[in-house]
Amino acid sequence: MFQIDVVEKCKANDRKAQMKLYRQYCDGMYTVAMRFVKNADDAEDVLQEAFIKAFQKIHQFKGDVTFGAWLKRIVINKSIDYLKTKKENLVTLEENYMVSVEDEDWTVDDGIKIEDIKKAIDKLSEKYKYIVMMYLIEGYDHSEIANVLNLAETTCRTRLLRGKGQLKELLKTKRYGTGS
Repeated sequence: MFQIDVVEKCKANDRKAQMKLYRQYCDGMYTVAMRFVKNADDAEDVLQEAFIKAFQKIHQFKGDVTFGAWLKRIVINKSIDYLKTKKENLVTLEENYMVSVEDEDWTVDDGIKIEDIKKAIDKLSEKYKYIVMMYLIEGYDHSEIANVLNLAETTCRTRLLRGKGQLKELLKTKRYGTGS
């Protein structure tokens, strides 16, 4: 009940309640922003913009998901918007005509560390990186990713499959010592 009461107070523009929510979620949402923008100052900017938007749009929060999940979506969107403004070569390709085959096997060699996986994800091309991050690290499903990134779900599935293929290749070169 605590969270619902605080959110309701925020809807009434209660500044103390806004600070309470901010303090509760700022560290976790900063971590999310950092995974995308990779720079502390930029992540702080994204975080502030996300909270401003969240408080401006808090009346749209209906409680069908947790406040944290709702806020996380805003942080991810703001992170991606920020990267787009930095001209990070986000390429929008129509891949709807392709049929993807589901491959849920995400296993990697036992010798691969989580840090190796994160570094490999960073090396993925932009159009695959965000989808792989949202799927593997943030735990979003295909429909949620498609919704956040404004893509068709089939495009999301195709890009995830291709991103996974690129990721496995990057990890393979790491495993056999030919990667950096």
